[in-house]
Amino acid sequence: MESYRGVPAWAAALVGLVTGAVALGVSWLVAGFVRASAFPVLTVGDALVDLSPSWLKEWAIRTFGEADKAVLLSGVLVVLAALAAGTGILASRDLRYGHAALAALGAIGLAAALTRPEAGPADALPVLAGVAAGMVSLSRLVRPRTVRRSAASGPDAPRPWFGLGTETGPTAPRSAEEAGTEPEARAPGGVAAPPVMRAGEDLRSFDRRGLLTGLLGGVVVAGATGVAGRLLSGSAEVDAARVGVALPPPALPARPVPAGSDLKIRGLSPFFTPNRDFYRVDTALIVPRVDPGDWTLKIHGMVDRPVELTFADLMKRPLVEADVTLCCVSNEVGGPYIGNARWLGARLADILREAGVHRDADMLLSVSADGWTCGTPADVVMDGRDALLAIAMNGEALPVDHGFPARQVVPGLYGYVSATKWVTEIKVTRFDRDEAYWTPRGWAAKGPIKTQSRIDLPKAGANLRPGRTVIAGVAWAQHKGVDAVEVRVDEGKWRQARLAEAPTADTWRQWVLDDWDATPGRHTIQVRATDATGYTQTSAVAPVAPDGATGWHTVEVTVG
Repeated sequence: MESYRGVPAWAAALVGLVTGAVALGVSWLVAGFVRASAFPVLTVGDALVDLSPSWLKEWAIRTFGEADKAVLLSGVLVVLAALAAGTGILASRDLRYGHAALAALGAIGLAAALTRPEAGPADALPVLAGVAAGMVSLSRLVRPRTVRRSAASGPDAPRPWFGLGTETGPTAPRSAEEAGTEPEARAPGGVAAPPVMRAGEDLRSFDRRGLLTGLLGGVVVAGATGVAGRLLSGSAEVDAARVGVALPPPALPARPVPAGSDLKIRGLSPFFTPNRDFYRVDTALIVPRVDPGDWTLKIHGMVDRPVELTFADLMKRPLVEADVTLCCVSNEVGGPYIGNARWLGARLADILREAGVHRDADMLLSVSADGWTCGTPADVVMDGRDALLAIAMNGEALPVDHGFPARQVVPGLYGYVSATKWVTEIKVTRFDRDEAYWTPRGWAAKGPIKTQSRIDLPKAGANLRPGRTVIAGVAWAQHKGVDAVEVRVDEGKWRQARLAEAPTADTWRQWVLDDWDATPGRHTIQVRATDATGYTQTSAVAPVAPDGATGWHTVEVTVG
């Protein structure tokens, strides 16, 4: 066993961290040639998302919101850093231990990479390259050149290449006990030679200059390969391609938005949600960056004529504008995961009719570029609503975060069963034959949006002045429409709020009660909506799983 006595634990840990950085940098570089989502940090993170129970995912969304993915990736990196530091410490005792630790981490990375839904043999390459680079780096940083020092050795004796090596200065004498275990050495003339002058000594010790040289070299390698991997991932090219998209005029424009659709009250959600503020909830740890020149949509399964469309094909089709509100099933009562936008795209029903959907098919299993799947009821898409294969949002090409180059938009369904971003495939099938991503994880196979309402003003916990106070918010019942909104304070009488106009039943609707006379003290405000079918939202509180939350949004404020 090759050990290195006298090496501080912090130095060995630094060696491990730099080794880990080199391994990740090289794996990122290779992933740039394969595909960005094959980067091991992402595949491991995706695997953790898939293996996490639903309650943990919901807790993460509630606690961290749209930052949940950044938190997860940060956690993965922290754990990797700790394991890398431990690998360095093991290697300082025996290099074989360090190599074994790297091999074990590589096995975990391989399992994560090759079990992704979209995985292929090439997905193993970033992991294998990273482990190989890590082993080479660890060997270079830990294993010194063998140097035999003699009494004649001095300041000019050879130095090791990197951080853990043979000291070049005078060697400290050994203890009396160690010295007493060997026959006494004699210099010429019979005089005893001190231990430091004995020829043939070979003591390995800690070399700070070698450590610094090795660490700097490793950092340079890690940084250069990481930057190259980022450039090869194609982010800049996709962003440039998106900016260069010239949107064609719609064959069927949306209805003009009535003047009274936006009450323009400060603090109230606007009728159209700006793209930068539109919520994002999905499983993608890294946003797929799909070049529109390479994008295709394949429609197959229970159809007479399979269809394959390019982005150019899609742009040439008659395009439709539609104002549609999207909502996530993870949205708590009064939550932020809802937004309204003007979408431009091709009618999905028209494309499906061209493919010839079989009469007994009832499910559209759509697949995202990152392998996520979504099951949409076929009858909902075919019933005449504005179900789109969208290419634009609020007058510009889809933002990359929201599905560029194309995504599904289906009014009336929660996003997990309708709103596939970066869509590349639609398999026409049946619910009794196939399952989408969330169904085996305990969520309902079909997810119609529930009638809901939210108080935007005043904010929960606000401190208000006494006197006339505005209470305002939004309500939604997609593809049914909102007919009434009622507000009550301190469980008093329900009062009708004034409704803004709504161009269609597929958008949310603003409401306002502007004559509440706020008196000093603490007050509780509640809201409920009634949709066009006559249904009034229930007061019964239900969690988001398995098919959407229920209850009345309630806020408490203080007046004084």
